[in-house]
Amino acid sequence: MILAGDVGATKILLEVGEFRSDRWQTKLGRRYATTEVDSFSTLLTTFLGEWNQVRGKGERITGAGFGVAGVAIGNKIKMTRRPITVDGDAIRERFLIPEVAVVNDLAAAARGLDVLGPRDLVTIQAGKAVPEAPRVVLGIGTGLGVAYLIPRADGFDIVPGEGGHAGFAPATVAQSQLWQSIFQRHGRVSAEDVVSGTGLGNIAHFTSGGSFVEAATADALLERAATDEAASSALDLFVECLGSVAGDHALAVMARGGVYLMGGVIARVYERIRDGRFSEAFCAKGVHSAAMMKIPVKAVTNERLALLGAAKLVL
Repeated sequence: MILAGDVGATKILLEVGEFRSDRWQTKLGRRYATTEVDSFSTLLTTFLGEWNQVRGKGERITGAGFGVAGVAIGNKIKMTRRPITVDGDAIRERFLIPEVAVVNDLAAAARGLDVLGPRDLVTIQAGKAVPEAPRVVLGIGTGLGVAYLIPRADGFDIVPGEGGHAGFAPATVAQSQLWQSIFQRHGRVSAEDVVSGTGLGNIAHFTSGGSFVEAATADALLERAATDEAASSALDLFVECLGSVAGDHALAVMARGGVYLMGGVIARVYERIRDGRFSEAFCAKGVHSAAMMKIPVKAVTNERLALLGAAKLVL
């Protein structure tokens, strides 16, 4: 059996299961709100206590993989936005699990792409995928994560980083005004300050003149968009900025293998992304615009992508 986890700034998913015919079969799964967790080790103790109550005779955990929202240093990650540390070596010793791997959550998500089925993906831009070309994965949740898949002779090297903290480059007058609005309140403007759940709040503050920043979640904006012009404008500007940022990352490696958008925000707004505004911004790259039109873009609707990839770490 494999213990797998997706440790994000909003939620933590833990599952015990196994791969059968390349499909993940869950034996026990739980979802937790990250804000309610003080210690990952304590949470794991609780979860494994439940597992011991339901596990079958002879079933034991032989490996564990965790994708965590933060920078991996060795086999350990201190989360960027939460006071939680996931230490693979300490977990191995405390819980007597033979192999434990801890990686950045976008690195885990990149590993999980091949496990997805057609029902897990929604086409945003059709394009034409080149199988052995680079790919990009963007995770849009509380923050913004980025990972690249770079082809090699026998597969892909996965390169995670902190691309979400790179500077945001405005591509239109409206984006420039948004940049100024965020800069005046917070200083330096990163891509994550615009393209993320946090970014939605900043955009809503800008489009509404500060009138509903407290309600600036994806769900709240979608609910209000039909009757509130500012909410609708906020979503439109968010989609446009997402297209621009995603296009920049795709251009950086000429990701003809495809761009994959995942995360809690994407799961809520992907229908809005399909209206053309995203693709227009994605492809607006000057002399390379025609090439950008050929890059397929998919929205991942399966929230367990990083968990599936984490499970593959110890196969």
